[in-house]
Amino acid sequence: MTSAILQLDAVTKTYLQGKVEVHAVDGLSLEIARGEFAALCGPSGSGKTTVLNLIGGLDVPTKGRVLLEGRDLSSLGRSALSSLRRDRIGFVFQAYNLIPVMTAYENAEFVLKLQGVPERECRERVMTILEEVGLQGLEQRRPDEMSGGQQQRVAIARAIVTHPAIVLADEPTANVDSATAEALLDLMEQLNQVEKVTFLFSTHDPRVMKRARRLIRLRDGQLEKDEVRV
Repeated sequence: MTSAILQLDAVTKTYLQGKVEVHAVDGLSLEIARGEFAALCGPSGSGKTTVLNLIGGLDVPTKGRVLLEGRDLSSLGRSALSSLRRDRIGFVFQAYNLIPVMTAYENAEFVLKLQGVPERECRERVMTILEEVGLQGLEQRRPDEMSGGQQQRVAIARAIVTHPAIVLADEPTANVDSATAEALLDLMEQLNQVEKVTFLFSTHDPRVMKRARRLIRLRDGQLEKDEVRV
């Protein structure tokens, strides 16, 4: 019985470009344990984002299996997969993907509302997480009233407020300056170490790669190197 929170079992993802088959991911097997702070890295076209999309249930493998907490994503119907994504996976995107007409509080609260969390618990969890990510006092600001770094903090709050099994962060430092990137990485490291949130990044940012305690290097959709740091 494996203790892995996430397993990729000989996963292949093939796309057609005209009449040519392109293997974006090619026979990749991988395990991520609970509490890891790991990064997928590699050159453009190495398959990083495709792997993240497969793990997040946003795409389906051509071959192989993706298992989250022992559940094969490909075996789930649309409704069950949607519920799994909502309840067990947190997403942080480089473009933030906040809802523009909602405040920071409402963006962080949104998934809890979908889950049917009672109002009092919802408020307690949202206020606590916004304070943890350094947004106390900014709860009623909309995205266009916040800096890029503040928007990404809202995105992180939204991703972890549901207590997901894993947070998938796709180039989360790409659209912020160096100081803000370091502050965001400090925050995510703290959440990982204190709250035991599992993070898996897709990145080519040396700052993220330096912080990651495990570097999973991809090339041409295959595992090139898997480096665990003490």
